[in-house]
Amino acid sequence: MDKTALPKPVKSARKAYCSLNTHQRGFVLAVTIMREAIDEFRRFRRDKEVNSQLYSKLTVRGKVQVKSSDIQVGDLIIVEKNQRIPSDMIFLRTSEKAGSCFIRTDQLDGETDWKLKVAVSYTQRLPALGDLFSINAYVYAQKPQLDIHSFEGTFTREDTDPPIHESLGIENTLWASTVVASGTVIGVVIYTGKETRSVMNTSNPKNKVGLLDLELNQLTKALFLALVALSVVMVTIQGFVGPWYRNLFRFLLLFSYIIPISLRVNLDMGKAAYGWMIMKDECIPGTVVRTSTIPEELGRLGYLLTDKTGTLTQNEMIFKRLHLGTVSYGTDTMDEIQNHVINSYSQMHSQASGNNTSSVPPRKTQTSAPKVRKSVSSRIHEAVKAVALCHNVTPVYEGRAGVTGDSDRAEADQDFGDESRTYQASSPDEVALVQWTQSAGLTLVSRDLASMQLKTPGGQVLTYCVLQLFPFTSEGKRMGIIVKDEASAEITFYMKGADTVMSTIVQYNDWLEEECGNMAREGLRTLVVAKKSLTEEQYQDFESRYSQAKLSLHDRALKVAAVVESLEREMELLCLTGVEDQLQADVRPTLEMLRNAGIKIWMLTGDKLETATCIAKSSHLVSRTQDIHIFQPVTSRGEAHLELNAFRRKHDCALVISGDSLEVCLKYYEHEFVELARQCPAVVCCRCSPTQKAHIARLLQRHSGRRTCAVGDGGNDVSMIQAANCGIGIEGKEGKQASLAADFSITQFKHIGRLLVVHGRNSYKRSAALGQFVLHRGLIISAMQAVFSSVFYFASVPLYQGFLMVGYATIYTMFPVFSLVLDQDVKPEMAMLYPELYKDLTKGRALSFKTFLIWVLISIYQGGVLMYGALVLFESEFVHVVLISFTALILTELLTVALAVRTWHWLMVLAEFLSLGCYVASLAFLNQYFGIGRVSFGAFLDVAFITTLTFLWKVSAITVVSCLPLYVLKYLKRKLSPPSYSKLSS
Repeated sequence: MDKTALPKPVKSARKAYCSLNTHQRGFVLAVTIMREAIDEFRRFRRDKEVNSQLYSKLTVRGKVQVKSSDIQVGDLIIVEKNQRIPSDMIFLRTSEKAGSCFIRTDQLDGETDWKLKVAVSYTQRLPALGDLFSINAYVYAQKPQLDIHSFEGTFTREDTDPPIHESLGIENTLWASTVVASGTVIGVVIYTGKETRSVMNTSNPKNKVGLLDLELNQLTKALFLALVALSVVMVTIQGFVGPWYRNLFRFLLLFSYIIPISLRVNLDMGKAAYGWMIMKDECIPGTVVRTSTIPEELGRLGYLLTDKTGTLTQNEMIFKRLHLGTVSYGTDTMDEIQNHVINSYSQMHSQASGNNTSSVPPRKTQTSAPKVRKSVSSRIHEAVKAVALCHNVTPVYEGRAGVTGDSDRAEADQDFGDESRTYQASSPDEVALVQWTQSAGLTLVSRDLASMQLKTPGGQVLTYCVLQLFPFTSEGKRMGIIVKDEASAEITFYMKGADTVMSTIVQYNDWLEEECGNMAREGLRTLVVAKKSLTEEQYQDFESRYSQAKLSLHDRALKVAAVVESLEREMELLCLTGVEDQLQADVRPTLEMLRNAGIKIWMLTGDKLETATCIAKSSHLVSRTQDIHIFQPVTSRGEAHLELNAFRRKHDCALVISGDSLEVCLKYYEHEFVELARQCPAVVCCRCSPTQKAHIARLLQRHSGRRTCAVGDGGNDVSMIQAANCGIGIEGKEGKQASLAADFSITQFKHIGRLLVVHGRNSYKRSAALGQFVLHRGLIISAMQAVFSSVFYFASVPLYQGFLMVGYATIYTMFPVFSLVLDQDVKPEMAMLYPELYKDLTKGRALSFKTFLIWVLISIYQGGVLMYGALVLFESEFVHVVLISFTALILTELLTVALAVRTWHWLMVLAEFLSLGCYVASLAFLNQYFGIGRVSFGAFLDVAFITTLTFLWKVSAITVVSCLPLYVLKYLKRKLSPPSYSKLSS
């Protein structure tokens, strides 16, 4: 054929071809931009909602409403009960008489216990709110820092002589993102925006890209190199005649189908389909897909990083066990305790009333009896009273702003209704203990800074003066209180704390250690309760030394601790309590399933070491047979080195480490530590800050190369969720912050199992198949074009014209190829029953260079067979070569899709027949496209020719030759090396 014989048609073909490419690229970009824009708009709406919340600002002219985004440093802001604090503030005043209030910090540190905050005493004492503007004072605050647990500042009033100074600590601060739980507070803003503690502890969200997308990008780059190489080969064989560079560009355009433009659209639509399937799954109701770009990531996970409080546990404490040394009471025997308490109080009451009516001298009550072996009844009474008094709990009555110490004690009985009472405390454990004493008959009805009142089963109100309170600290691991009974004037020092510290404080006994171990194995949080009776003289002596220590300027904390420790000797052991933090539903089987699926689970929590270890055991994060290695606290490089060596000698044991020690290890021995930790079956990091959680997620990604998933439910988990490859938020008691920031939002932890092993697995396998099919679709047509061009003297003439190419990529093959998103190798029930199937996915074998090369070879084979077959069989009817090869191509593509399907769905069958029907129907009006070089060849479609037997058998023969070997190979492969799932599906 003479090349010069086709100038005009070739030019028109080229123009059509260029405009076709432009339109396709435009369409692909439009689809991607639209999907990203919808995601972005939703985020914008959520941000706007938060920024436009209104707050009251106090000015000289009174109160004005301001948006939270307009608040500035130095503003005086009023925050009502249950309102979120908009920025970091110093607490100046409160409506509570005690000068203190409770705040909920769950969105900041993940702890749902309420924290007690104290107003600056000078501003709290001012007679009226307006007086804040009549004084000349300033607040000094340190520069913004990450640490949410510390603050240093001073309050100074200058217009007095001498100036008044008051030191400010963490108890005077109200951090942003916390919620006021009682009363109304007024604060002065010290940090806003990016300088607030909560924002400094959240990392900037990264734009997440799935591993599958990155792998497909690599393959697309390889295809681009193949495209350039093929074009250069064509021009080289041509012999670089004439303007060869122009020919090179023509070939680049002709073979540009090698680069699958429609891949992006198909995958994006596939991801949208997976998201829809996840949200419509009735087994995991309430699940929301917030990031539609990474559903396949759920199928590739190597590590799951989970929060503890509210994620694994419900954060609801329930009193389970009371142990008195000789006798133990569980949930089923609590009514016995109730009877003992009722009896002992009715005895005391009758004695007291008997004393009033007769002249019999009063008998001493059992509490101050000489050291004889007490009866069980009196020991229970003592234990219940101790638990009811030794705490930091405040009862709050709905309908009353905070707690008001009623002066009229006679009315107290009617005032304190059980229905409207709720308890506030800095720890849910404490609330559980006080609620238990209420069920046992001894009810806490009133509490302020100086006194508390208990109601007995008989309705009598006992008043106790609070002389001293020693709050719980993470170092001391204990809390104490000194109370004075107003009726008998007895002074008692009560103390409760962790068994590790209390065992040295209480008198010698032989049961405490053993019983604590037993309770811990049941997953209970234990507290040891003890008491010491003090005489008036002993107390006065203690108080004078304590006051002196509190005033010292140097080593104040040490001196105060030393004075308190002088009391903590030879205390009488009363009881051991066990409280359970209830696990979320089905946490154990879910963790078991994830472990079997080859996913390693790390628990990162802000909670205490003992509690974290407890939950790790009870949730079976650490199996019963495994040892636990508790990493000792380290502060220097040498200590870290020794501790790491000790850890290296352990085999197959779970690691428990605190945030501070972790920081030191990562500073000096990052690589060694991460390598050792990765070998552990489970890791527990306690006392973790939000930034540390995110840092661990990034470390695992960097060192292991595996995909990580973070699960959390509080504001303190947001950084971790955003840092992980895939973030899952649980809508829980700690608010919606985590679920809004996450890529996937669920309502219960147990839903993670199905989300990963069913939906994650399916999404990855389907996307891998879909991606490779779209690549195959482009490669096969490029192979045909290459054969066509080489046969016709390397002319850069397109084989198929305009609409045929558009139709091939869309209406003729799109539905069957896209219907692969419905394919599944095993049923969901099977995937849940055999989570081991998930392990194969992490190796990434569903889409790799090996599978890619197999598809390239298939495409070259099929393209070659189709083109050569058409040319060889239709020597005489050469004008019909386009029609024949294209018909065979469509049939081959439909059969290849059918070959890949593992489970047929009725929509797949419909897609196959619909596509075939569309093609047959379109033959009628696309006749001008079936000639080479378009109209110039005069080869209009011959309807009579299509209906001849010759046409039908020849097309069938070409199709059979192109597809049969694949069917044979698939059958042999399935027989000789069947995939793991085939054993189950059969």
